[in-house]
Amino acid sequence: MKPFVLLATRAEEVPAEEEYALFLRHTGLDERDLVRVRLEAGPMPRLDLDALSGIFVGGGPFNASDPAERKSPVQHRVEAEFAALLDEVVARDFPFLGACYGVGTLGVHQGATIDHTYAEPIGVVPVTLTDAGVSDPLLAGMPPTFETFVGHKEAIHSLPSSATLLGSSPTCPVQMFRVRSNVYATQFHPELDLDLDGIVVRIHAYAGHGYFAADELELTLASVRRAEVSHPSRMLRTFVELHAR
Repeated sequence: MKPFVLLATRAEEVPAEEEYALFLRHTGLDERDLVRVRLEAGPMPRLDLDALSGIFVGGGPFNASDPAERKSPVQHRVEAEFAALLDEVVARDFPFLGACYGVGTLGVHQGATIDHTYAEPIGVVPVTLTDAGVSDPLLAGMPPTFETFVGHKEAIHSLPSSATLLGSSPTCPVQMFRVRSNVYATQFHPELDLDLDGIVVRIHAYAGHGYFAADELELTLASVRRAEVSHPSRMLRTFVELHAR
């Protein structure tokens, strides 16, 4: 089988390792078949799409809607690298699934309006599939409404005509969309599922980063510990089943 690639941008070691472990677990792939590239550590290598089965993108600290002068040199580099990669991915309709930062990368590439209007604090929200989402092969077997973990400072305000809306939550109208047939982005985190270790690690790692108030750490932890999130990771394994070659 040709490998999949996980493009990651987390600089913090513990959540970075936890994210990779979760993608490995829920895709069913091993490290040979899911190759991680840490973009915060160095330039994106040349990705030969003919030698790959598909691309995953994890979450990360970069906000696409930040003013250019507030973006670090690393963020400017990563954004330029994604722009070039997505030119080829979209043109070829190559399998791509971006989680959370996927919205900032694919959304910008397609000309979506991204701002702070529909930001969501770290927590659990219900995502309801559109008619297009219900019939999408990546979401086969998913209930029409499911709980999932979110936490983001920006979101898509409006989608361009090139994108198909697949899922929404009450506080964020664009939770998932597709471009062409095989290029996807989610605002939520499909890798955070079945157990709470991943989200708890991230809550501790990103306390003080503006996702929740300084005095809300325990409230945030309590809110996710009451959650029963058990469906979103299915789409990661389905993505592999659909596109492994």
